[in-house]
Amino acid sequence: MRLFRSAGVVGIAEAALSFALAASRDSHPHEYMGMLRGEDARSLGLDRDGTVITDVLVIPGTESNSVSATVKTSMIPNDVQSVGSVHSHPNGVLRPSDADLASFQRGDVHIIVGAPYERGDWQAFDSDGEPIELPVFDVEPPEESFFDFTQADIDRELREESDEWEGRH
Repeated sequence: MRLFRSAGVVGIAEAALSFALAASRDSHPHEYMGMLRGEDARSLGLDRDGTVITDVLVIPGTESNSVSATVKTSMIPNDVQSVGSVHSHPNGVLRPSDADLASFQRGDVHIIVGAPYERGDWQAFDSDGEPIELPVFDVEPPEESFFDFTQADIDRELREESDEWEGRH
Protein backbone atom coordinates (compact mmCIF):
# COMPACT_ATOMS: atom_id res chain seq x y z
CA MET A 1 0.00 0.00 0.00
CA ARG A 2 1.40 3.35 -0.99
CA LEU A 3 1.19 6.05 1.64
CA PHE A 4 0.03 8.69 -0.83
CA ARG A 5 -2.59 7.89 -3.45
CA SER A 6 -1.80 9.38 -6.83
CA ALA A 7 -5.18 8.87 -8.51
CA GLY A 8 -7.72 8.70 -5.70
CA VAL A 9 -10.38 6.01 -5.51
CA VAL A 10 -10.79 4.34 -8.90
CA GLY A 11 -13.32 1.62 -8.09
CA ILE A 12 -14.80 -0.88 -5.68
CA ALA A 13 -14.19 -4.62 -5.41
CA GLU A 14 -17.22 -6.79 -6.16
CA ALA A 15 -16.84 -8.48 -2.76
CA ALA A 16 -16.95 -5.14 -0.90
CA LEU A 17 -20.06 -4.02 -2.81
CA SER A 18 -21.77 -7.38 -2.20
CA PHE A 19 -20.99 -7.10 1.51
CA ALA A 20 -22.44 -3.57 1.69
CA LEU A 21 -25.62 -4.66 -0.11
CA ALA A 22 -26.06 -7.70 2.15
CA ALA A 23 -25.34 -5.76 5.35
CA SER A 24 -27.84 -3.08 4.31
CA ARG A 25 -30.46 -5.75 3.53
CA ASP A 26 -29.83 -7.45 6.89
CA SER A 27 -30.22 -4.14 8.76
CA HIS A 28 -33.52 -3.23 7.08
CA PRO A 29 -35.72 -1.46 8.16
CA HIS A 30 -32.92 0.28 10.04
CA GLU A 31 -30.09 2.13 8.34
CA TYR A 32 -26.73 0.43 8.00
CA MET A 33 -23.44 2.29 8.23
CA GLY A 34 -19.83 1.23 7.72
CA MET A 35 -16.48 2.68 6.79
CA LEU A 36 -14.67 1.97 3.53
CA ARG A 37 -11.04 0.89 3.22
CA GLY A 38 -9.00 0.46 0.10
CA GLU A 39 -5.90 -1.10 -1.39
CA ASP A 40 -3.53 0.11 -4.06
CA ALA A 41 -4.94 -0.89 -7.47
CA ARG A 42 -1.59 -2.28 -8.64
CA SER A 43 -1.38 -4.59 -5.61
CA LEU A 44 -4.68 -6.07 -6.79
CA GLY A 45 -3.31 -6.80 -10.25
CA LEU A 46 -4.80 -3.76 -11.99
CA ASP A 47 -2.63 -1.79 -14.40
CA ARG A 48 -3.49 1.65 -13.04
CA ASP A 49 -2.73 4.05 -10.24
CA GLY A 50 -5.23 4.70 -7.49
CA THR A 51 -7.14 2.91 -4.78
CA VAL A 52 -9.80 0.23 -5.01
CA ILE A 53 -12.29 -0.09 -2.15
CA THR A 54 -11.79 -3.60 -0.82
CA ASP A 55 -13.27 -3.61 2.68
CA VAL A 56 -16.31 -2.43 4.57
CA LEU A 57 -15.59 -2.03 8.27
CA VAL A 58 -18.36 -2.45 10.80
CA ILE A 59 -17.78 0.11 13.54
CA PRO A 60 -18.53 -1.03 17.12
CA GLY A 61 -21.20 1.00 18.87
CA THR A 62 -22.98 2.12 15.69
CA GLU A 63 -26.58 3.01 16.49
CA SER A 64 -29.28 2.99 13.85
CA ASN A 65 -32.99 3.34 13.31
CA SER A 66 -35.20 3.69 10.24
CA VAL A 67 -34.05 7.24 9.46
CA SER A 68 -30.44 7.46 10.62
CA ALA A 69 -27.28 5.68 11.62
CA THR A 70 -24.75 7.16 13.99
CA VAL A 71 -21.16 6.03 14.30
CA LYS A 72 -19.14 6.83 17.40
CA THR A 73 -16.29 8.85 15.91
CA SER A 74 -13.91 7.62 18.59
CA MET A 75 -14.34 4.09 17.20
CA ILE A 76 -13.44 4.96 13.59
CA PRO A 77 -9.97 3.70 12.72
CA ASN A 78 -7.53 6.39 11.68
CA ASP A 79 -5.42 4.76 8.99
CA VAL A 80 -4.14 5.48 5.50
CA GLN A 81 -6.44 2.84 4.02
CA SER A 82 -9.61 4.67 5.09
CA VAL A 83 -11.32 6.14 2.03
CA GLY A 84 -14.91 6.98 3.01
CA SER A 85 -18.22 5.60 4.20
CA VAL A 86 -21.21 3.53 3.16
CA HIS A 87 -24.71 3.66 4.55
CA SER A 88 -28.18 2.59 3.56
CA HIS A 89 -31.41 4.43 2.94
CA PRO A 90 -34.26 2.05 3.77
CA ASN A 91 -36.62 4.36 1.85
CA GLY A 92 -34.65 3.62 -1.34
CA VAL A 93 -33.71 7.25 -2.07
CA LEU A 94 -30.21 7.38 -3.55
CA ARG A 95 -29.51 11.03 -2.72
CA PRO A 96 -27.62 12.35 0.30
CA SER A 97 -29.58 14.19 2.97
CA ASP A 98 -28.23 17.30 4.70
CA ALA A 99 -27.07 15.05 7.57
CA ASP A 100 -25.30 12.79 5.04
CA LEU A 101 -23.52 15.76 3.49
CA ALA A 102 -22.29 16.84 6.91
CA SER A 103 -20.78 13.38 7.45
CA PHE A 104 -19.11 13.24 4.01
CA GLN A 105 -16.14 15.35 5.11
CA ARG A 106 -14.12 12.33 6.23
CA GLY A 107 -12.95 10.44 3.13
CA ASP A 108 -13.12 10.73 -0.64
CA VAL A 109 -16.01 8.40 -1.52
CA HIS A 110 -19.37 7.87 0.13
CA ILE A 111 -21.82 5.22 -0.99
CA ILE A 112 -25.55 5.18 -0.39
CA VAL A 113 -27.30 1.84 -0.76
CA GLY A 114 -31.09 1.91 -1.15
CA ALA A 115 -33.85 -0.62 -0.62
CA PRO A 116 -34.40 -3.23 -2.00
CA TYR A 117 -30.57 -3.53 -1.89
CA GLU A 118 -30.08 -5.24 -5.24
CA ARG A 119 -27.06 -4.89 -7.53
CA GLY A 120 -28.18 -1.59 -9.05
CA ASP A 121 -29.47 0.01 -5.84
CA TRP A 122 -26.45 2.12 -4.92
CA GLN A 123 -24.74 5.37 -5.82
CA ALA A 124 -21.30 6.75 -4.99
CA PHE A 125 -20.72 10.40 -4.12
CA ASP A 126 -17.70 12.64 -3.62
CA SER A 127 -17.18 14.58 -0.39
CA ASP A 128 -19.33 17.43 -1.76
CA GLY A 129 -22.27 15.08 -2.33
CA GLU A 130 -21.92 15.04 -6.13
CA PRO A 131 -22.64 11.68 -7.80
CA ILE A 132 -19.57 9.93 -9.19
CA GLU A 133 -19.03 6.84 -11.32
CA LEU A 134 -17.39 4.03 -9.39
CA PRO A 135 -16.50 0.98 -11.49
CA VAL A 136 -16.86 -2.45 -9.90
CA PHE A 137 -13.76 -4.65 -10.21
CA ASP A 138 -13.69 -8.42 -9.88
CA VAL A 139 -10.49 -8.54 -7.83
CA GLU A 140 -9.42 -10.51 -4.82
CA PRO A 141 -8.09 -8.40 -1.95
CA PRO A 142 -4.69 -9.54 -0.69
CA GLU A 143 -4.80 -11.82 2.31
CA GLU A 144 -4.17 -9.83 5.44
CA SER A 145 -2.39 -11.44 8.31
CA PHE A 146 -4.13 -9.93 11.30
CA PHE A 147 -2.11 -12.04 13.69
CA ASP A 148 1.54 -12.57 12.91
CA PHE A 149 1.84 -15.79 14.92
CA THR A 150 0.72 -19.39 14.58
CA GLN A 151 -0.65 -22.01 16.96
CA ALA A 152 2.87 -23.47 17.15
CA ASP A 153 4.12 -20.07 18.38
CA ILE A 154 1.43 -20.03 21.08
CA ASP A 155 2.24 -23.60 22.18
CA ARG A 156 5.98 -22.80 22.36
CA GLU A 157 5.33 -19.70 24.46
CA LEU A 158 3.06 -21.61 26.83
CA ARG A 159 5.71 -24.32 27.27
CA GLU A 160 8.36 -21.69 27.98
CA GLU A 161 6.13 -19.99 30.55
CA SER A 162 5.36 -23.35 32.17
CA ASP A 163 9.07 -24.23 32.31
CA GLU A 164 9.85 -20.84 33.89
CA TRP A 165 7.08 -21.27 36.46
CA GLU A 166 8.27 -24.78 37.38
CA GLY A 167 11.84 -23.47 37.68
CA ARG A 168 10.73 -20.88 40.25
CA HIS A 169 8.64 -23.27 42.36
